[in-house]
Amino acid sequence: MSTTTPPVQHRTRFFDHRVPALYGGKYTITTDQSINGLNTAPTLPPREQRFDVRGPRFAIAATDVHACYPLPGSTGTFAQVLPHITFDTPGVPWLYPMAGQDPSVPTMALMVFRAGELPGDLKAIGLADTCTVLNLLDGRSDEGEPLAGRPPRIDPDTLFRDEQDLVCRSIHVPADLFAALAPLPAEMGMLAHVREGGPPDATRGASPAPAEEDLKAVVVANRFPSFDGGPYVVHLVSLDGFADCLGPDGTVPDGGLRVVSMWSWVFESVPDEGLGFGDLAQKLVADTDLLRLRPEAPPSNPGPAEQVALDRLAAGATALPQRLASGERTFGFYRGPFTAAPAQPLPDPAENEERLHSVDEALVYLEQHGIYDNSYASAFALGRALALADPEFRTALLTFRKAARGAARRLLTHPQLAGRSIGAATAGMLTGTPSRDAFDQLLAGDRGTRLMTALNRAGEDIAAGRRRTPAARSATMAPLTAAGLHQALARSEVRDVLRQATALQLDPVRAWLDRLVTLEMVPFEHLVPDAGMLPQDSIRFFYVDPGWIRAAVDGALSIGVGQTLDEDLNDLARGIQDPPACGVLLHSDLVEGWPKTIYTAFRDDTPVEPMRTTQCGTHILLHLYPQVIDTFTLAEPPQGLHFGFGDLGTIQLRQISGDEIGMPLPGADGEFPRDPQDDRFTRFKRPGGLDVLNLGGAGDPLLPALSQAHGLDVPLSSAQFTLQMVKAPQLQTFARP
Repeated sequence: MSTTTPPVQHRTRFFDHRVPALYGGKYTITTDQSINGLNTAPTLPPREQRFDVRGPRFAIAATDVHACYPLPGSTGTFAQVLPHITFDTPGVPWLYPMAGQDPSVPTMALMVFRAGELPGDLKAIGLADTCTVLNLLDGRSDEGEPLAGRPPRIDPDTLFRDEQDLVCRSIHVPADLFAALAPLPAEMGMLAHVREGGPPDATRGASPAPAEEDLKAVVVANRFPSFDGGPYVVHLVSLDGFADCLGPDGTVPDGGLRVVSMWSWVFESVPDEGLGFGDLAQKLVADTDLLRLRPEAPPSNPGPAEQVALDRLAAGATALPQRLASGERTFGFYRGPFTAAPAQPLPDPAENEERLHSVDEALVYLEQHGIYDNSYASAFALGRALALADPEFRTALLTFRKAARGAARRLLTHPQLAGRSIGAATAGMLTGTPSRDAFDQLLAGDRGTRLMTALNRAGEDIAAGRRRTPAARSATMAPLTAAGLHQALARSEVRDVLRQATALQLDPVRAWLDRLVTLEMVPFEHLVPDAGMLPQDSIRFFYVDPGWIRAAVDGALSIGVGQTLDEDLNDLARGIQDPPACGVLLHSDLVEGWPKTIYTAFRDDTPVEPMRTTQCGTHILLHLYPQVIDTFTLAEPPQGLHFGFGDLGTIQLRQISGDEIGMPLPGADGEFPRDPQDDRFTRFKRPGGLDVLNLGGAGDPLLPALSQAHGLDVPLSSAQFTLQMVKAPQLQTFARP
């Protein structure tokens, strides 16, 4: 079945660029004033006003860097992600013009280097040379030694005085390496954009003016890390002063270039084992024939007796060895609280009571085949064992029973209940002291007049030898006896009064039983008794048997029962929380490898919050839900906006206009390319990876192919290209037929 799209609560918009009204540099405003027919030069001379537009040109302050990805110093599988850097100031990449290029082309670019490529940093640990800007432009170090590589051609007169003495970092990039890795000027414009993260109440389709505080600039690299892994260093380089070296007509000197590194970080990419989130999710989908919690598929053509056994196995039971009380060895069926189909309601025990008293009472005997079903008996024994093993619960249960017995006795003897219905009782009557309460009422009545009258009458009564006659009971209400308390406790109003009177003692008992109801303390082998029910790389959907949970609760409450009244009082602790209705078990490497995976369940397109989610070991995850769900989804954890290809080497095409802008194109229209090839849209391909994207160069470039896929005759803009390259989290949906 399909689910409705949840309401949009956050908007992300992409803009092509932020070209400044004035580039960074030194400016002079000259003002001339004149009056027609008069020589005003002596009295109104021209006036000049000098001002500067400043911005980062040789280094980026740490306060300007919002984030880097991959994270600096991180280790992971990054072979399908393009590294990128985000700035808090939206116009940073365009603060200075690129000579001879369109204003949308920034002067900054991200260059990714593997170990063994940079002569000064063969281990890719982030080494760089340092010197003042003035010395860099002169091609020498601060010690006067010549620097390898041609420095940027920037007129020193355009520098500010403090910029000349600024210490900057630079790297030597060999000629062939620069020619292979450096993006073309047009590609530089496509690899930089401005991003806006909208407010929480953003509305789809609305196009308000961007909020300046929400804008951030992003520069994306054009090179993928290798599938074989290894260390990498990323440099945010300034290509200001290298316009003659860029593009197909550019010429790089044989000695290479001395490039300014404005920011850098390192990371390590580990080999891709081919088991990404999508691969593991596909393994779960391949197991769709056995989505119910039961052992492996049954044999063909079973006999009548085999069919009876198979029916129980299909319902989620398993056969286990059993030793009878007589010493005989046989086998019996066991099924935990999880069932492959809704469980048959558990019949009430003798006398229509709603509780079990012993293990034997919970045994189910299959007379036709002479074997037992131990499911409920095991649940009763387990609940009893868990209660006995917890000294705090034992103490709390006995304390509650003691308080409840006292409250019940007061219910029988309280003088204010004489001739009245039990339902008229209040918690205060049962928890207070009757004689003290009566004295307080006497003292407070009529400002003490009743007390004085009672004292005077008492003296007269004693002198005359008179005795007070108790108040007559109602003729229609017989005196309450212990024999009638059993029937009285069956009434909801009486149980409510006793619960209120013993709330302090009952709360810890109820809290412990709530944990048992959600199976928090139940060992995993009682939940899934057969490993064949939940093999590796499997997902199982199940119902929860309330009868099994009821038997476990009965077992826990059976400890310390000394009289029938104790069993009656146990009912005060029952029915506190409804048991789960269904659940999901997941056995996969997703549990350990993607701990922040988003799991969502739906009932009629409405999300259902789990009652409990717990991890069993390292690879098994359990979800319990309060109602039966019909859809379950696994979503790859979103780690921010990343750019690159999917697990299958494809791009998810998205709408680039209209109210549904940003939404994935449906079906085959959204798959690009239809026939993915490792060497398509790449250049400078080396063994072990896609390497450098060919966005607009010779051969088979990506940008024209994307335009064609959208049916456009014009190139995509920077924002539209970014929208296509966003690497969205993957989603896997399981729907009940």
